Amino acid sequence: MLQTFQDSFLHALMISGFVFVMMLVIEYLNILTRGVWQEGLRGSRWRQYLLASFLGATPGCLGAFAVVSLYSHRVVSLGAVVAAMVATSGDESFVMLTLMPQTALGLFTVLLLIGLAAGLFTDLLVTERKVVCPLDGPGIAYHSSERCYCFSREEILSQWRHCSLARGVLMLTLALFSLSLAVGWVGPPAWNWIRLTLLLTTLTGLFIVTTVPDHFLEEHLWRHVARVHAPRIFLWTFGALLAMHLLLGPLDLGNWVAANPLWLLAVAGLVGLIPESGPHLIFVTLYSQGVIPFSVLLTSSIVQDGHGMLPLLAESRWDFFQVKGVNLVVGMLVGGVAYLMGY
Repeated sequence: MLQTFQDSFLHALMISGFVFVMMLVIEYLNILTRGVWQEGLRGSRWRQYLLASFLGATPGCLGAFAVVSLYSHRVVSLGAVVAAMVATSGDESFVMLTLMPQTALGLFTVLLLIGLAAGLFTDLLVTERKVVCPLDGPGIAYHSSERCYCFSREEILSQWRHCSLARGVLMLTLALFSLSLAVGWVGPPAWNWIRLTLLLTTLTGLFIVTTVPDHFLEEHLWRHVARVHAPRIFLWTFGALLAMHLLLGPLDLGNWVAANPLWLLAVAGLVGLIPESGPHLIFVTLYSQGVIPFSVLLTSSIVQDGHGMLPLLAESRWDFFQVKGVNLVVGMLVGGVAYLMGY
């Protein structure tokens, strides 16, 4: 039992650590580029579907937040939101890239194509909404006047001399995580491309924390990523891994899944309705261990959208339920077809 707990803890630490660092990098790139990539969603419907699906397929919830934000400003259609939410896997995409990178990349490509089709049919079938959108909708934390002066030598030296608590905690955490990866305490026991990628990514995160200004570090990296995302991802990952270790043995979950695949498809679809990152990790973990078929993972990935839909829930419950309803129908249909094809 103690060994199971330890293995689950170390595995969860590796996964959540990688997710945390990737979030730092994406947040950093968004501010460094001043959000210019968002402007590409303006224009024709097909451009909206394509770029919304692409943003949704990118790891994390940043792309989903951007699409919801533009929808609240009447820049993109409801179909573009559906395309993004079908394509996105939320924060779980980082976990899949860690556990099964080749399968994850293939899955993201499939989700992008399904998102394109789902977005098109949504705008053909659903009438334009009649609610008036607020001028300032939810979305990613970015302001047009915000800039990141990330390489000012004088400012970096000043930040080192007057190191804030947030910067100190982040630097120490990333340094310890890098050391753990380098000596093999966390991650693959032998040097391979996975271990090297984890280490280089973590060192990139350490560089970012070392050089960014205090405002960016406090508002984006500390309050948004470290305090909000990281603890939840670790707890969900650790809980899912521990639960799978405990259930696969005494309850013989593997045989039950093999005998009830269609029920599991329905469960995956219903769990995907939860607008939160975390529950999907159960299906990611089961698939990585060879317990469930790809069709179940595909269904869950289509329906769930991490917490990318939470801003839309805050703005319009009706639009939220429309998008979730479309995602559920698409997920069950595509997952059912994939199951009948033997996947």
